[in-house]
Amino acid sequence: MISKYRKKFNQDFSEQRYEEFKDKIRSKSHSDFNFRVSESPIFLPNSFKNKLQEVSEYLIEEIKSIPNITLNQAIPESHRVPNDFEYPHFLLFDFGICKDRNGEIIPQLIELQAFPSLYSFMEIQKESYLETYTFLKELDDSIPKEEYIQKLKDVIVANENPENVIVLEIFPEQQKTNIDFKITEQFLEIQTVCVTKISKIGRKLFYKKEGKEIPIHRIYNRVIFDELDKYENIKLNFNFTDDLDVKWITHPNWFYKISKFILPLLIHPFIPKTYYVHQIPETENVADYVLKPLFSFAGSGVNLNPTDKDLEQLENKSEYILQKRVEYEPLFKDIHGKHSKAEIRMMLIWNENQENPEWIMNLVRMTKSEFANMNFVNDDIIWVGCSYAFFDKG
Repeated sequence: MISKYRKKFNQDFSEQRYEEFKDKIRSKSHSDFNFRVSESPIFLPNSFKNKLQEVSEYLIEEIKSIPNITLNQAIPESHRVPNDFEYPHFLLFDFGICKDRNGEIIPQLIELQAFPSLYSFMEIQKESYLETYTFLKELDDSIPKEEYIQKLKDVIVANENPENVIVLEIFPEQQKTNIDFKITEQFLEIQTVCVTKISKIGRKLFYKKEGKEIPIHRIYNRVIFDELDKYENIKLNFNFTDDLDVKWITHPNWFYKISKFILPLLIHPFIPKTYYVHQIPETENVADYVLKPLFSFAGSGVNLNPTDKDLEQLENKSEYILQKRVEYEPLFKDIHGKHSKAEIRMMLIWNENQENPEWIMNLVRMTKSEFANMNFVNDDIIWVGCSYAFFDKG
């Protein structure tokens, strides 16, 4: 899209520049990445950006209006964490880039989460695109880097001493997103700590730094219970469900509350029709839908071609949704004349002092397969993986 910039980028592209681009990311982050970054950003018209903003404003208003008693039904009792907060500090809206019946390019909501994403890494990836292909600067209308870091700091660290704020993860050095933790440490001067390294005294949590026990006041939480539950023999010195004297950024309950759980409640032209499996009308054709578990992460458990038999075999149908199938449009032409499809993630933060969240970053997943997921890529195929969207200012 936006042929002027696509043509210019493809003319300027070379494998050498791609290697330079990746080296910039490594140099800036003092780390390496364990997922594929795309050779190319994508270019989208301002009209598409307006559509993203329109549907996002709708989603924000819906999130604010859905009664808490409804949202709380999403939280498994075994994972209910005390001292919930009135709203999430992070919101992610994932949209497939599609085409409607009239040939107009439109967003289609695929998923939404109240959980942090690669907020730090994407600032470095965007910056590396801009430095490698300087003509992109005429498209760049993003928040200046120092201001962007300050916005993250205001939400995650707030008025605390950074020493008392941590990134919490399960064996962070083994995570594909470890590079994001490393950059976050640089941006915010906080430390990443494994859940197994936390100690508890009374209601307070501590981590060790240079042999000294440091009290934890705020937790930038990157732990997903679904993943934690897979470690049968993991030993923790605290329980997430304890009444702890810490502030969660964002509170773990919101991972469940703002999720695929609320998709059936939403009605908008840019949101595909969605049903809980146990409530789908008999008049609907299951083959027109995608089957998804409510609380899976990174695309796990998704069935792209469900059948009636698949639904019958589900043990708990209320824990799954059927979402109307959408087709991503192959719009993004590579240097060989082949086209990639893409999904764009709007990344918002919600400062405690603000009435509404703010869109501050985007993340794009480019693909040439059915999955728009950085774990489902083939290194032999180009124009796939983690990318960034630039918008025409016209």
